[in-house]
This record gives sequence, C-alpha cells and structure tokens, in this order.
Amino acid sequence: MTPRLSPDAWEAFLARHPDAHLLQSAAWGELKAHFGWEPVRLASSNAGAQLLLRRLAPGLTLAYVPRGPVGPWLSALLPDLVAECRARGAFALKVEPEAPEGDPLETSLPAHGFLRAKHAIQPRRTIMVDLAGSEDELLDRMHPKTRYNIRLSERKGVQVRPWDDLRTFHHLLQSTGERDAFGVHSEAYYRRAYELFHARGECELLVAEHDGRPLAALMVFARGSTAWYFYGASSSEGRNLMPTYALQWEAMRWARGRGCSRYDLWGVPDEPESVLESEFTRRQDGLWGVYRFKRGFGGQLARTAGAWDLVLRPGLYRLYGFAARSLRG
Repeated sequence: MTPRLSPDAWEAFLARHPDAHLLQSAAWGELKAHFGWEPVRLASSNAGAQLLLRRLAPGLTLAYVPRGPVGPWLSALLPDLVAECRARGAFALKVEPEAPEGDPLETSLPAHGFLRAKHAIQPRRTIMVDLAGSEDELLDRMHPKTRYNIRLSERKGVQVRPWDDLRTFHHLLQSTGERDAFGVHSEAYYRRAYELFHARGECELLVAEHDGRPLAALMVFARGSTAWYFYGASSSEGRNLMPTYALQWEAMRWARGRGCSRYDLWGVPDEPESVLESEFTRRQDGLWGVYRFKRGFGGQLARTAGAWDLVLRPGLYRLYGFAARSLRG
C-alpha cells in the first residue's frame, strides 16, 4: 500500500519533480484544507498525488486531483488511489492532469476506466507567455497595442509595487466580480493563500497605483519554471491609465527574477484559435471578456488533456451530474 505522506514528506517527494504544478504543492493542499477540502498525499518511488476530498452533501464525497497526479502514475499509483477513494466513500475520482492535449496519457485513461468528464474545475485552455530573452525581446513579442499600453501607463505615472493590503484587494475583487460577472472567494481565502505562499517566496501581491490611489492589483504565484496569474482585480476608475498592463508586465518581471521561463495567464475560452480570433471582438461573456486582454501579451495557446472521471458509485455519480448541471445554470 502506498504510504500517506506528511506535508514535509510530500514536498521532499516533489523536490524530485521540480516542475510539478503549484496545485499539487503541500501549501495548496493546506489552503484548500481551510475551505472545505481534505488533502491526502500518496506517493510511491516515482509517482504521487495530492488528493483533495470534498463532501458535497451527506453521502456525496468527491475525490479530486488538481493538475496531477505527478510522475508515471497510472500503473504505479492508480490502485492505491482507488482504494483510498473507496475507503472514504467517494463516488468518483476526478483527475485534471497537467499533461498537454495529445499526450499518450489521453489514450491510456479510457483503458483504465476513466471517462471524459462533463464538468471541469480548472480551465483547460490557457495562454502561455515565453519569458526567455531580454526584456526588450519579451516586449517585442507582444502585440503593438499591448506594448504601447504598458509604456503609456508608465508615462502617465502609474507605479507598481508589492502590497499586503488584502482587505482592499478583496474590495477590488468584489467590484471586478460584480462588473464582469465572475465569482469571488472570501477575503479569508486570499489572505490565507498570500500567507502560505508569500512566506515561501512563491507568491507576490502587486498593486498599480496613481497618486497613491490603488487602481488594480493581482496575485502572482511561481514554482519551478512556471509562474501563474491566478487572481486579478481592477477599479472602474483610472482605466484610461492602463494599470492592468503595467501590473502584468511587473508580474512577468517578478517571475523572471525568480528564474521562471514561462508565465501562465490561466484561462481563456476553450475554443480553437480560429474561433477565438474570429469572435473575441464581439463576445464578452465568461472568459471571453479577458481573452482580448490576455492575447496581447504575445503568448501561445496551450491546452491540457482535460478533466477525467473514474466512476466508483454510479448512482451517486449520476446524482452529481444532475446537481452540477443545476448549479451551472
């Protein structure tokens, strides 16, 4: 039986996999443990998984591996993962591997009983910015309008600096969520995320200010060779000063300073590039509203293998499907 690991032992395992996703880090598991999930960490010699368990309703427990498992896990780890899930009464094991679309894993998963999931948790498609080269080379790879907006923001006196005002950040997030129709976590959630990752040097909260007034802010994370833009917010005021462009540029510079070679803008509509490019000027719903902004930073579209479910209790899984559809609506 694959042993359960403590957070420290799990991090020691991840040290052998330096590019494992941030969502597989012990700190991410600790964050989720404060907000309804229970992390369980299992590892063999070269494969492991941070499993998150969530009781959705009495008798309805979901087991979930975000952006994992790590390493060659299907043969080495799956039996023990399933045994852990069954012991916890989980109706399904949901995995969202970090493997790219077209990876051989996609053809192996159905052979092991996995079904393509109808309900994903993390975005499947993103834009990945290459941070290699000089700052001038990075700017040159951006769209001219984005490059212009970064420089305009600087000329207009917008200043970007590290910040620790989580209360004001949350107020900005709430305003942005109301304006752009997306959900926002509690202030306690962002505060705990900042505390866990900033102490490790894996997170920074940046604010863009003009005359001492906060106009926009973001929280950027980094681990291994990758940095991620997970959370961002902006005021309705001062948008003509282009503070969000200055913020992203400074976040990329911060990531480069930590040795990251790529910057994940985290989430665009899951559509082919031809559809994205033909429709982004007229669509504003969902992730379409940010695609126009994110595309300007000169990155490349990337798509993972997606979400997969291994059904353990079919009746409860069908109930989950009905509930998930109603929640989406």
